[in-house]
Amino acid sequence: MKPSQKGLLRVVRATANSMRGLKAAWQSEAAVRQDFMLCAVLLVVAIVSPARGTELALLIGSLLILIIVELLNSAVEAAIDRIGPELHELSGKAKDIASAAVMFALINILITWLVILGPWLWSLVT
Repeated sequence: MKPSQKGLLRVVRATANSMRGLKAAWQSEAAVRQDFMLCAVLLVVAIVSPARGTELALLIGSLLILIIVELLNSAVEAAIDRIGPELHELSGKAKDIASAAVMFALINILITWLVILGPWLWSLVT
């Protein structure tokens, strides 16, 4: 059923729904909490790094992609778990594919951060 609200009221309610979903993911998913903590630490590193402009946007954007993918992974897991507790090949396949998406988001962070900050980080240790 389509929502009957329009304009600003719809945006306010959609935001409330999003915050409720974020809270539920935070409370029920250890991986979400771990990813948020990783992103918080890396955000500080990005801010104190010499990266500015587009490079800073890419560093932060890679972190946001991880959070987005992790939230979608948690949604897939919740939907599959809602279907039933019994093991099913397609349920396992869906969960594994969503988990693979998280892995690629992490690889994206690694590559982006090494390309942009690798020389700066190397200069700190040498």
